[in-house]
Amino acid sequence: MECIGYGSDQKGYLQSEDCLYLNVVRPAGYDSPSLPVLVYSRRSMNEICGGFARGGTPDLRYNVTVILEHSVNIGQQIIALSIAYRLGPWRFFNGVEFAHEGSLNLGLKDQRLALHWVKENIAGFGGDPNKVVIYGRSAGSESVGYHVRAYNGRDDVLFRGGMMESGAVLPGSALKLTWTHEPWFQKIADEAGCFQAICKLDCLRRMPFTVLNNILNTTANDTTPYNWRPTLDGDFVAQYPSEQLDAGDLVKVPKMIGYTTDEGTTELPGPVNTTAELKEYLSSTTTYGWALDDRVVSELFKLYPNNTSLGIPSSEELGGNVTFPQTYGAAFRQIAAYHGDAQFIAATRYTCELWAAHNLTAYCYRFNTKTGDYNWEEGVAHFSDVISYSTILMVMGSVRTRLAMLQRAMLILIISCPAHGSASLIVWILMRGLGAGGRPLGRRIGRYMILRTH
Repeated sequence: MECIGYGSDQKGYLQSEDCLYLNVVRPAGYDSPSLPVLVYSRRSMNEICGGFARGGTPDLRYNVTVILEHSVNIGQQIIALSIAYRLGPWRFFNGVEFAHEGSLNLGLKDQRLALHWVKENIAGFGGDPNKVVIYGRSAGSESVGYHVRAYNGRDDVLFRGGMMESGAVLPGSALKLTWTHEPWFQKIADEAGCFQAICKLDCLRRMPFTVLNNILNTTANDTTPYNWRPTLDGDFVAQYPSEQLDAGDLVKVPKMIGYTTDEGTTELPGPVNTTAELKEYLSSTTTYGWALDDRVVSELFKLYPNNTSLGIPSSEELGGNVTFPQTYGAAFRQIAAYHGDAQFIAATRYTCELWAAHNLTAYCYRFNTKTGDYNWEEGVAHFSDVISYSTILMVMGSVRTRLAMLQRAMLILIISCPAHGSASLIVWILMRGLGAGGRPLGRRIGRYMILRTH
């Protein structure tokens, strides 16, 4: 049963408010009382995972039994859990009334409660509460970052490592404060007929589920799709993430983190054709909470010119300078390159550098293999590194063989983190970063690898 969510990623699974469950899967016939534990939550700020508004544990693309089976096959047995938490407006609603009663960021607190449950109870399933690794992708990956920073970096000893796919400890979009959410809250309350109520939140709570759900289902994917996200509350999210990370207020555990080559290609709101349209897109508050001024936009045009050799997917990747369908827009590759960097890649690289600066272990990767799930124009898109069995079945012959081999490599990566506390089952390349003027930083930025097939 999925928590209530909105959008195309819901996959038709049954949804309910009664949804705060965990799935615990352990290998049969294995008597060790101290198996390592992988806590997995999926892509929609439901891994811990997609946009904080949709997704859930029943989705077969995230079936933890695949991970568990492979752990048994390679002799690195683990226990795997998938967790659910409330989504979108049901637990990331925001507004003055929510702030006054301390009801902000409850979706993150659902996750935190699940981690406390694991700490207190997993030994009863044969798991070791001191060998827990948390794993998420996309918004789920950002969730891992929120738990690393939670309560100003307080270490509740809930996990010994984190794995992050396409998301970093620095959120990919700006935190919206309560006052910026208030008009949105008032709009929904008015649509629900609560405009005369002294306490509109209580009025909404008395609404029949079907009435409120219909209202939210028409507004959830409105012109501001990223309203339903965590916010600064002075408690769970105690500071602005950038300031907190600069101060080093975080749980200092090993990290594996990565991104796909063409992260930005599937995350755009629609076709962009002209410079004027691109400027409007970059200047809009609907662009993941950023409203960039003209000076910044002009500088971005210099850094991200409409040049096919610099856009994504690259001309080299596509096998030449090809013409894209009109549905993508003439400036598609230009804005996709910027968006992938701004939303995912820059923060991921920053995470690797930050971990190295604190002398913490960081394993960083770039996934560079196109799978069968996306159109050729989208390249190695966001989510390509989730190589499910259904993905492999979409292709034939030697390509299927190579994808199956790559899937095994990814599974080994996933399993090695809880099993060993590091990604030690894979050979990594030691990398160094460059500072201003191309000078060496004098510290390792972590171990880095590119996952691809030949």
